[in-house]
Amino acid sequence: MFIPFRRRINTQFPRALASSTADWPDGIVVLANRAPVRHEDGTKKTIRTVRSASGLVTALEPLIERKGGVWVAHGAGAADKRAVDSRDGVRVPAGKPRYRLRYVWLDDATHRGYYFGFANEGLWPLCHDVNVTPQFRDDDFAMYHAANEQFAAAVADEARGRHPLVLVQDYHFALAPRMIRRTMPASPILTFWHIPWPRPRTLRACPWAFELLDGLLASDVIGVQTDEDRFNFLACIESFVDAQVDYTMHTVRYRDHRTAVRVCPVGVDPANHAARSAPPVHVCRAMLRRDLSVADHALVGIGIDRLDYTKGIQQKFLAVERLLERHPDLPGRFVFLQVAEPSRDCLPAYQQAREEIVATRDRVNARFGTATYQPIHLREHHHDAADVYALYRAADFCFVGSLHDGMNLVAKEFVAARTDEQGVLVLSETAGAAHQLRAALLVNPRAIDQSANALAQAIAMSTAEQMKRMRLLRANVTTYDARWWAEHLVTETLGMCRHRQTAGTTHLGQLPSGQQVIWSLGH
Repeated sequence: MFIPFRRRINTQFPRALASSTADWPDGIVVLANRAPVRHEDGTKKTIRTVRSASGLVTALEPLIERKGGVWVAHGAGAADKRAVDSRDGVRVPAGKPRYRLRYVWLDDATHRGYYFGFANEGLWPLCHDVNVTPQFRDDDFAMYHAANEQFAAAVADEARGRHPLVLVQDYHFALAPRMIRRTMPASPILTFWHIPWPRPRTLRACPWAFELLDGLLASDVIGVQTDEDRFNFLACIESFVDAQVDYTMHTVRYRDHRTAVRVCPVGVDPANHAARSAPPVHVCRAMLRRDLSVADHALVGIGIDRLDYTKGIQQKFLAVERLLERHPDLPGRFVFLQVAEPSRDCLPAYQQAREEIVATRDRVNARFGTATYQPIHLREHHHDAADVYALYRAADFCFVGSLHDGMNLVAKEFVAARTDEQGVLVLSETAGAAHQLRAALLVNPRAIDQSANALAQAIAMSTAEQMKRMRLLRANVTTYDARWWAEHLVTETLGMCRHRQTAGTTHLGQLPSGQQVIWSLGH
């Protein structure tokens, strides 16, 4: 069934911004766990630069490239320390630098507790709620606190100008806004939470729920992906914090400071370098089918994910199996290629997820494959953006099957790549992207029969209907892109600061001297 594009999106997310780019501050500091690039050891003692596949990087880098500033991130590359200057930074991109990348070094114990422990064994499963039990340990939270302090100190060290704008990214840094506020009391702070926000009864499982909320509420604006995330966040504030919550204005007053909670779904840059330089669709199609050793007319579906238990890769493979069961004419002329970049593979839940999907792939291939044909191909290595965009352009459909996702930018990247207005997006209704991309084939990823039916529909869809759907999808993705996302949130943040200037108040009330600290646009 065709689901029409919902025009209400235009009123919910207005394109026109309340602030011109002239109002933007001169200084911007991005705080994110992942760096846009890492440096690895190359041949003959050279340094090899590897770009990140993170959706967060995809969304944020266009902003900092245009405006300049500093990106503060964890130094995780084997050769990062060899690449930096005396202040632990490097200008990027290489050859045509547009901003500074500042690395933060964490010792092994701190990194283990902060990243693998509290962030990814605790907060990640808590927020995604996909039947993996969160693990909360005192030592892990101590390391999370210590790491947040270390990153916040780096932000203060890199700050230029009077009151630079600070963009804090995601669940790794829930405590950092409060820490940054103490040393930079007049700076605008925008925090964006990229993953789902849990309901109060779910958050109650975290022993440090209050500390997380207290840290976040030092922000001027907290951005989330969906209306549900915002409602859950405000409900958690009411449940855990002595604060005034305004559900009409979506604001919180706490510690004499007002924080706005805004829904602003993250977008992609449709005109990024990988998209612009991708070969024509017919070339990509021929290359992929030759690579998979199938005929030129073979049907090919793709999935692009990190190897993560939230991405529904196991369920996607089961849907492919059901598809082949119901359509005996497909084996031999249909292939599903799943790219699954290894992620957090030292954690038991990730190891178990990998074992399950490998076993399912092997079983399906043994059941429907031959000596020269395999219906499911699993590639477990990093793919550069150029390779990913070539896959997008080569596929008959892209299957995004997240069990729970804040947004999922793969869905938007696939749409952005299809300048030919062909191809079908099969999209999980539990991914944040489903709230915008209504012209996709929406499925419940746990309903295997429904997903198999959607795959059959995608394969059989006429060229005319593909074009009709893809035009609607592309209109949304190109309108609400990464630039709109960043400018909309920054406009909201600067608006909050103008309100404070008019009211004559500071971020933390009066300073000990009694002087007021006012944010002034243009500094």
